[in-house]
Amino acid sequence: MKLVCSQNSLSTCLSLVSRAVASRPSHPVLANVLLVADPETQQVSLSAFDLSLGIQISFPAAVEVGGKLTLPARLLTDIVSRLPDGDITLDNGMHDEPEEDANYLMTLTCASGRYQVRGMGAEEFPALPEVTDGETLQLPAIALLDGLRGSLFAASGDETKQVLTGIHLTINPIGLEFAATDGHRLAVVETPSTDEAEPPAKSAKKGAAEEQVDVTIPAKALQELTKMLERQAESTVSVTFDRSQVIFDWIDQRLVSRLLEGQYPNYRQLVPKQFSHQLTVERRLFLSALERIAVLADQKNNIVKLTISNSKQQLALSVDAPDVGRGEETIPAQVSGDDLVIAFNVRYLLDGLKVMTTSEMQMQFNTPTSPAILTPLGGLKMTYLVMPVQVRS
Repeated sequence: MKLVCSQNSLSTCLSLVSRAVASRPSHPVLANVLLVADPETQQVSLSAFDLSLGIQISFPAAVEVGGKLTLPARLLTDIVSRLPDGDITLDNGMHDEPEEDANYLMTLTCASGRYQVRGMGAEEFPALPEVTDGETLQLPAIALLDGLRGSLFAASGDETKQVLTGIHLTINPIGLEFAATDGHRLAVVETPSTDEAEPPAKSAKKGAAEEQVDVTIPAKALQELTKMLERQAESTVSVTFDRSQVIFDWIDQRLVSRLLEGQYPNYRQLVPKQFSHQLTVERRLFLSALERIAVLADQKNNIVKLTISNSKQQLALSVDAPDVGRGEETIPAQVSGDDLVIAFNVRYLLDGLKVMTTSEMQMQFNTPTSPAILTPLGGLKMTYLVMPVQVRS
């Protein structure tokens, strides 16, 4: 194998692919990235796979001699990221020799010097899963990004609640619905299909456009998908899945993930249909006040108390942390309904407000112990449910 590529292309692609490298590999080759050079297409592809999440990225290079080899991901990334801008030549010295005489020592040559890295044979590297008999959809990348940004933060980090560590994605002819919950809060985002892109409908079965598709995908995989899509947000993503795997394909990138098993909670029935209290506030004003008061809340129990006043048309935030101190802020608000005192985990409120992008947001309540709903006014169609915290007066 012998090829010449830019340091920037190789470094950028390595940093993205490396996210799918196993942190504690069950086999030494899983700590490597697979490098495949194709002289016909003049492309190099990099792949990593931890047996759950797989990432593959291709980029253009001047391929003199094709071949494939796996190289240690962390070592290769650390070396390449520190090399100067410009071209890098990768050469393992095997140009016409038979496969059984393969040389696993790769030499990297750049303007400032040369490095050698020892790899392993490509035949030991597990193939990324394929979905041959599944459904295929075309989704606009921007719709995927909007939904993921508005939901990922609410997924559970508790591995014992397996299905809650994922994002539940519902696809129908109208658009996409993303849902995430950790048992204390729930984020639901609806993104309509756009006119420019294919509507999110099944293409594998005739007449299946009327059907609804539900899958639960690990949040870890979707966090990586978000980072990758942000580089090419104008593209259309091909999504193929069966009962166990999902594959996202766009331009020169691919992400493969297993699906989570188990029944996702019926979250729609958790959202109240009517409310007796409502307030509208300027989002940035509310966010800034929460960030300041969170400094004290973090010292004790993370609880912030909200006092909603109809007569004063204001929202008061307070924290009482015994032995540490106390804080209070008030901000103007449009309030309807009777006065109400309700408390929340300040982190849950901050998480939701940070992903909203509108200038105003709305909060709706019934009682101090029933779920509250936060929604941005205009922009993203997002519903964020947060369970209040019971506090003694």
